[in-house]
Amino acid sequence: MCVRLGFIGTGDLGADHVRRCANIISGATVSALYNRTQSRAEDVAQQFAPEAQVTATPEELIESPLVDAVVISSASQTHEDLVLKAIQAGKYVFCEKPLATTAEGCERILHAESAAGKRLVQVGFMRVYDEGYLNLKSLIDTKAIGTVLMAHAAHRNPTSGPHYTREMLMSETLIHDVNTFHWLLGESFIAAQVLYPRSTSKADAALQDPQLVILETERGVLIDVEVFVNCQFGYDVQCALIGESGEIRLPKPARATLRQNGQNHTAITMGCKERFEAAYDRELQAFVDGVAAAKLTGPDSWAGYVASATTDACIRAQKSGKREDIRLIPQPDVYR
Repeated sequence: MCVRLGFIGTGDLGADHVRRCANIISGATVSALYNRTQSRAEDVAQQFAPEAQVTATPEELIESPLVDAVVISSASQTHEDLVLKAIQAGKYVFCEKPLATTAEGCERILHAESAAGKRLVQVGFMRVYDEGYLNLKSLIDTKAIGTVLMAHAAHRNPTSGPHYTREMLMSETLIHDVNTFHWLLGESFIAAQVLYPRSTSKADAALQDPQLVILETERGVLIDVEVFVNCQFGYDVQCALIGESGEIRLPKPARATLRQNGQNHTAITMGCKERFEAAYDRELQAFVDGVAAAKLTGPDSWAGYVASATTDACIRAQKSGKREDIRLIPQPDVYR
């Protein structure tokens, strides 16, 4: 089966997904594109999929008989509505994070998918396909360091955009780390707290950056995550877990070391597309394979809900300065 994909959102990451599915992913073809600025979709189609249809609306793409499954990479505030429409149409859908901008929005998706009677949604948490994180997961699952007691992480970007807000540190950036630890540890979170170190002069005056987030899991694991979106030097993610009998750390990406003129130099990636290129390939291949088999295996809507419920609590903690509780609804049977 060749899965015919329709892409909603052909910006920077969306266009990269079109390229990936046109040139790298097996068992897929790019059949339709939509972007709010139609000329952008036309340019991407011309570059990667000249025979693809450019639709006038996202609804036209979702309902098209030429589309078997939908890939959503549009603005975050559009995700919930588009995912719900894809579910209503009975189409499989890959949605970049966040699944919705609030936990309540994710709940509506959970209810719709449960009513459909099967999983139709995969959420774009690509780290679960990264070789380094997969190695961490294997070591945790085999009790290589015994019971995990605590963890440290960092999520750094060189710069943030002009419209980046304090809340986006949680809903757009930290959300990856939240999902990562939910997956690594196999447990959800019960509380969150946000602390404010001295702010960098490189950030917009209205943006307190960096921030330190403390998460507490169901079994008492404490996790601190540094979120720093104007670090200047590069894109850098770090992860370390401390157990009863050892420590495991996320390995650095393989990069050549240049020794020259009295210096020892290793380049640092400047963005997530470069750092997680192979993981992006694997997650889209898994989605296509899942559609072909009528059985998705990647991060599901429940994972998207847990992540959003947790980052919602982090946003409350930003404002209150207090430890905020995290309460989840019961997990629907379709995700068990």
